[in-house]
Amino acid sequence: MASSVPGRRLVACLLNVSEARRKDLVEMVAMAAVYKSKGELREGATVLNIFNDLDYNRSVITIVAGIDSVREAVLSACEAACGLIDMRAHRGAHPRMGAVDLIPIYPLDEALGLDDCAAEAQAIARGLTERVPGSSAFLFGWADCPLQRGLAQRRRDMGWFSKTPHMHAVTADVGPPPQRRYGLTGVGAGPYVMNCNVTIDTADLALGRRVAAALRESAPGGVPGVQVLALPHGGAVEIACNVESVRGGPPAGHGPGAEREAWPTFSIGGERYCHAPASLITARVGALAGQQGVGLKGTALVGFTPTQCRGLAERALSLGLGEFWKEQRGGGGGGLRM
Repeated sequence: MASSVPGRRLVACLLNVSEARRKDLVEMVAMAAVYKSKGELREGATVLNIFNDLDYNRSVITIVAGIDSVREAVLSACEAACGLIDMRAHRGAHPRMGAVDLIPIYPLDEALGLDDCAAEAQAIARGLTERVPGSSAFLFGWADCPLQRGLAQRRRDMGWFSKTPHMHAVTADVGPPPQRRYGLTGVGAGPYVMNCNVTIDTADLALGRRVAAALRESAPGGVPGVQVLALPHGGAVEIACNVESVRGGPPAGHGPGAEREAWPTFSIGGERYCHAPASLITARVGALAGQQGVGLKGTALVGFTPTQCRGLAERALSLGLGEFWKEQRGGGGGGLRM
């Protein structure tokens, strides 16, 4: 996945913030990533996409920049978010712990290694707690040295999956004990993680949880790289999937012929990675739900695949488009619906 723009050394940050119903506020956070305090465009950074989910009251802002400039873009966005979002008043169907809930850093350039992104993620975690006094962070993935615990494990350990996490029982890795105003932010690094959400035509959350349990990577016959929740959404149930990239080629039984398209592949630091395509996840959810007599309502890819993300970032940066997400608005409101 080598960049065609020399010297960029691109990384992506899929910034998760706990607000979606006030879209003007979310856009202010995105603008802070690409504009300096005096309104000057921040060179070498772009926001490709903003995905708002009103039921979840959560937005994902796709920021891309060179690894030498991503820190300032992300921290400026985080400062804006922490000034605008008060977790004491937040309500939403999606689990959350922080005003800025998640800061993952992913390499988009083959020349970059995961250690490079881990070091940058650690610097961002420190910078957040310095620039927003009272904020705190935990580390995951390659940034969680030396254990490299995954995001799902770290969230389980801290009670993130409960409806109301007990902040007083959580220990931050960086910064003071979590405070209710800002909550706790996860900061990490790793191979690109997509978000693919499939809605099934039922309001039965217990049924949705059975589908999710059979789909996730840890289940017999589950899809490699998939971490999944079943959540109420728009009067139905959404099977919300984090699709992690896995090292090597598609595992046995999941390669070409096992779904409608081959697993997309890319490289990080000379190593090959791949990820399950949205078509496979949709088909698998459809089959599992169909066994219960339930059909599908649709699929949303939140943002882009790694290859799409890199290609659009190169285009945006070559044209000097910091607000690239506005170019995307004609195509479906911040996410690809299928």
